Amino acid sequence: MTIDPSAFPIDHVLRGVGDAPALLDREGEWRFAQVEQAVGRLAGWLAGQGFTPGARVASWLPKTRLAALMPLAAPRAGLIHVPINPLLKRVQVAHILADSDAALLLTHAPRAATLEPGDVPSTTRLATEAGEGDMLPRSDADPATLAAILYTSGSTGRPKGVMLSHANLWFGAVAVAAYLRLTPGDRVLGVLPFSFDYGQNQLLSTWAAGGAVAPLDYLTPRDVVKAVARHGATTLAGVPPLWTQLLGIDWPEEAIAPLRRLTNSGGALTPRLVQGLRRRFPGADLYAMYGLTEAFRSTYLDPALIDAHPDSIGRAIPFAEVMVLRPDGRRAMPGEPGELVHAGPLVAQGYWRDEARTAERFRPAPGWPRAVWSGDTVVEDPDGLLRFVGRDDEMIKIAGNRISPQEIEEAVLAGGEAREAVAIGLPDAAQGQAVTVILAGDAAAEPMLRARLKRDLPNFMQPAHYDWRDALPRNANGKLDRAGLRRALLEGSTS
Repeated sequence: MTIDPSAFPIDHVLRGVGDAPALLDREGEWRFAQVEQAVGRLAGWLAGQGFTPGARVASWLPKTRLAALMPLAAPRAGLIHVPINPLLKRVQVAHILADSDAALLLTHAPRAATLEPGDVPSTTRLATEAGEGDMLPRSDADPATLAAILYTSGSTGRPKGVMLSHANLWFGAVAVAAYLRLTPGDRVLGVLPFSFDYGQNQLLSTWAAGGAVAPLDYLTPRDVVKAVARHGATTLAGVPPLWTQLLGIDWPEEAIAPLRRLTNSGGALTPRLVQGLRRRFPGADLYAMYGLTEAFRSTYLDPALIDAHPDSIGRAIPFAEVMVLRPDGRRAMPGEPGELVHAGPLVAQGYWRDEARTAERFRPAPGWPRAVWSGDTVVEDPDGLLRFVGRDDEMIKIAGNRISPQEIEEAVLAGGEAREAVAIGLPDAAQGQAVTVILAGDAAAEPMLRARLKRDLPNFMQPAHYDWRDALPRNANGKLDRAGLRRALLEGSTS
């Protein structure tokens, strides 16, 4: 696929042939011409509501056809789309509506029934269905204008809104379609929330390549397996907790055979997960990717390198500039840990109505007047491949040693005694911090795990405490809720 260096309004992303399938669901297939018509009619309805240009319109919906249309219809109508994760509850929804000053909340009756008086501001119109208006043509908006505000999951506090322009979304769609080598023949199973930048991009990048998306709200991992077989999905995207669940169940051959591409973001793959996915899906390319909402996607690893570099997050994607910088702003040497900094047209416009946090995160970098400082520590190897080490606020410091939680977690999981693990540093008077590991699995395996770790890890990395649970909590995007676990343990240690 040829990368177009210019940006367009995001609703131009519908590039497929008119009679080719674009959206697959239990109601059947929607062709590109039908989706284009539906986007135009929905945009016409939104434009007819009397909102001022640039007004925020929120959607809080399951993965319906309406939810798939809103990211294109709202910007076509000159409005800013605010997708709300359907897993969020009324308190988080109320915060997002108030913070964004939304003119409209478009939801459906079951979710509307959970709202209480005061949750929806008096300036926000509540609608449980959308109509059709006069067909609006494709947008001619300046690609630099805002198209969406995506709110982070809020695991470390109240969600904050990341402002994305038409150009941000456009370049993200074109870049991902290019490096994943998506084609009009691809069918992408959309299991991630559309409010998650990774999930929404599945829609946009697939349509940019002329392929079809099959949105799926699933209750159990088996629902995902059945949907892959039902739609003949060629592409499946996930986050590490989902891969762990999917590897724990049986896959019939009719679900394995069509898959040609697995993509991971939202957390680093472990060597154990890489090995498991490669064994289960030998005919599928495995793409390890890294990103953050403020810069969308930053790196990917060529699938040909995954077996030799299972813990790598690769190199910069098209249109992205990434740097590994020391605290003083100079570039780190190969092998030297540093902060991953992102620049280029994928960098978001800042945080909605939050100048202080915008100034803290979006700062100049060498050669760039504006970049995103991620707070993530990485190491670049001599070949230019990057390896994720950990977030600065998650690094464990014991007796002068800086330890990556991921390194401990990989060691804990390597023997199969636990299904999932999160390593957290808690205050310790003698050494500064001590490692607590929260695990999903059977506590009866602890003696075997302790014995193995004494063999495999140095003394200063040995966990001091083990907290066994049936399952580990996840945030609204399906990631392990590390921040919530850390907060609960810290509060418990000081009470």
